[in-house]
Formats: sequence, structure tokens, C-alpha cells
Amino acid sequence: MSRVVALDHGSARCGVASSDPSGTIVTPLEAIAKPDTPAGMEAIKDVVQEREAALVIVGLPLGMDGGTTEQTNRVQHFAAQLRKLLSPVEVEVFDERLTTKAAQEIGGNSSEDSRAAAVLLERWLAVSEEQ
Repeated sequence: MSRVVALDHGSARCGVASSDPSGTIVTPLEAIAKPDTPAGMEAIKDVVQEREAALVIVGLPLGMDGGTTEQTNRVQHFAAQLRKLLSPVEVEVFDERLTTKAAQEIGGNSSEDSRAAAVLLERWLAVSEEQ
């Protein structure tokens, strides 16, 4: 398995986490400011390249009923931009409901956004392992 990078997108900050090559250890990284700007997109590209990630998971904010929201549409647009920027690295979206709440409960020294990205990645790895 290759490294996977997870992103918890927000307009002000984007939480970032990465797996180890075996997919067993997830580490929150430094959050990226203003991810929708050219500088923010370049910072994301740099992290993906530095980590030699084969896949990027973007948290998809669905409503509690599983439906789409305005934020869902923004994140889908963000993921589409990443697909163009990061090609041939794959970009997938994955349900991020309650990751921020879990990150708050976990606590720690990393930013809450990056802890939420770590929770997202741990959940994605668990689901992908089952398949």
C-alpha cells in the first residue's frame, strides 16, 4: 500500500493527515491556510508530493440525513480542482460526518482541523480494509 493523505476542507483552513506506507499509522500534519487560493493549492500539492501519496481523501460534508448541503457542493468543486492539479494522483471524497466532534473529544497538540482529517483517514482506512 502507498501513503494516503486526507484533507478536511474549510474556507479558512484545511486539516491535513497522512498515513504511513502500510496504512496502519495516521499522523495529523500542519493545517494549510486558505486552501482555495493558488498558494493553498500549491501547499496541498507540496504535501502530497513530499509524502509520495498515491491517493488523497477529501472529507465530504453531508447533512446528518446523508443529503447534500451548500458546503457539500463547495467541497465537490474543491475535489474536482484537486483532481486536475494532482493528476495522476487519485482524489476521492469520503463522508466526514462527526469527524470534527471526534477530533474535539480526542484532543491533542495538533490543530483540530488536522485531527479531524486524521479521524477521516482512520475511518477511510478501516472501510477500505473491509473491502
